[in-house]
Amino acid sequence: MRILLLTHAYNSLTQRLWAELTSRGHDISIEFDIADSVAEEAVALFKPQLIVAPYLRRAIPESIWSKHLCLIVHPGPVGDGGPSALDWAIQKGVAEWGVTVLQAEAEMDAGPVWASVNFPMRAVKKSSIYRNEVTEAASAAVLLAVERFESGDFTPQRPEKLHWQPLMKQADRAIDWHTDTTATVLAKINAADGFPGVADTLFGQPCHVFDACAESELKGVPGEIIARRETALLRATIDGAVWIGHVKRPGGIKLPATLAFAVEASTVSPASALCVPAGTSDGWWRVKYDTPYETWQDIAYEEAERVGYLYFDFYNGAMSTTQCQRLQAALAWAKARPVRVLVLMGGRDFWSNGIHLNVIEQASLSGGSAADESWHNINAMDDLTRELIDSPYQLTIAAVSGNAGAGGCFLARAADGVWVRDGAILNPHYKNMGNLYGSEYWSYLLPRRVGHEKAAAIMRDRQPMTAARALASVFSDATLGGDAEAFRSDVMRRASALAHDVNFAMTLISKRAARAEDEEDKPLAAYRAEELAMMQRNFYGFDPSYHVARHHFVQKSLASWTPRHLARHRDLGWKVPEE
Repeated sequence: MRILLLTHAYNSLTQRLWAELTSRGHDISIEFDIADSVAEEAVALFKPQLIVAPYLRRAIPESIWSKHLCLIVHPGPVGDGGPSALDWAIQKGVAEWGVTVLQAEAEMDAGPVWASVNFPMRAVKKSSIYRNEVTEAASAAVLLAVERFESGDFTPQRPEKLHWQPLMKQADRAIDWHTDTTATVLAKINAADGFPGVADTLFGQPCHVFDACAESELKGVPGEIIARRETALLRATIDGAVWIGHVKRPGGIKLPATLAFAVEASTVSPASALCVPAGTSDGWWRVKYDTPYETWQDIAYEEAERVGYLYFDFYNGAMSTTQCQRLQAALAWAKARPVRVLVLMGGRDFWSNGIHLNVIEQASLSGGSAADESWHNINAMDDLTRELIDSPYQLTIAAVSGNAGAGGCFLARAADGVWVRDGAILNPHYKNMGNLYGSEYWSYLLPRRVGHEKAAAIMRDRQPMTAARALASVFSDATLGGDAEAFRSDVMRRASALAHDVNFAMTLISKRAARAEDEEDKPLAAYRAEELAMMQRNFYGFDPSYHVARHHFVQKSLASWTPRHLARHRDLGWKVPEE
């Protein structure tokens, strides 16, 4: 069928649905919901047999839903309605939630139900629930709804009861640091994570807070900032403390807390004492993943059965210059450990998305140079990637549990093996960010795996990859099913088997020989120099496309048009195929 995806943005759910529906043979085109007239034009051009709206912030106009079947993806169970459905569910701590696919009508979230899928809730950030449970449930529900529509013999039923919940306001989210428990504070910040955040104060100054994590060891006077660690600040509650990872100050952008309040944070004592020192002087701390206490740490390491596991959980997968340097130091340290296999685990929701656009944007907002910070950041990413490529004494695995994009995909491909969790979405390309050329040795790593023709297509087409598609294109080496915990268990089982394989020594010898042959054919330094010459033009050249695109991305500017590689119906010469 011809299916039009009408969406506010090309977010992770929309990408997943595009990939799933395309793989099933449907003809998909996408239009951003910019204005009624734009949506009406898209419908007239594409003549869809079905319209699916995975992510909208306003109602579909009557001029469309009265003439075409429009299926709305609502992040709530059958009968639930309202723009803050998921926020209320997280803040109230409900045990089960769901996704409903319903038909658009005049009354919001009240149309006949075409499909629904429920799931158990986790006490985590809204963004994590959305990228995992909501996306999985929505994908299953939309596919079922499409099948039912195709069959022609399904009659959707209206919910017996409707429970409309209003837009959650900041008054509903407000934190009282003198009476709220750690669990209450976490629930409020988790429910607002991603957007809009919780209006609060730090150091007596107004801001919106995001990205919270419990701390059970350190305590202090409720409401006071009692410690800092890397990018996060620790604020005491009545029964513990909460790490605040990111904040947005009035008129500013979302930033790591210690950067947004750099001057004030410099006066706060570091919380390194909670970590177990690894005996190094480079600031890298060795921490077992399942610590007996709750705390926050963006880099952690553990060992088991001759395998080392390096975790790095950076907010939204963005990696600043400093974070890249810290991770490189951690990787170098891990490579010196007595392990045969080294697994880079990334984080639960993201593996890596490459350079940190918000930190780069902040450089220009604070009187510095965004071009310079971009240059520093991409070189730090290259140093980190080179550190992974140059691992002659271990087999390395990138265990990609969460989404990855741009340079993060090629950092993963720098490992000897890439294992991707079924459900993760990869975007191994750069051009969507103002026609960036990209680095991270992609011009060596990608053609080496998929061939020059496929590499060119991947970079040109700029489309997301499901785990299955990544495996089929040989970008990855394995697809592992299950949720994040099942994935982690499977990774550990496979990594242990790899470390104890009777042919391990020969595999390592073959790896070294292949790397030496590649180096003799063309040194890694040459690939890097060529890539950075192009990146220098992106950062410092006459074409400001990258800087404009980065600015609009960071500022969350409303889209004024749909990119042409998504809106196929707007291609020159587009014609509706004959029925």
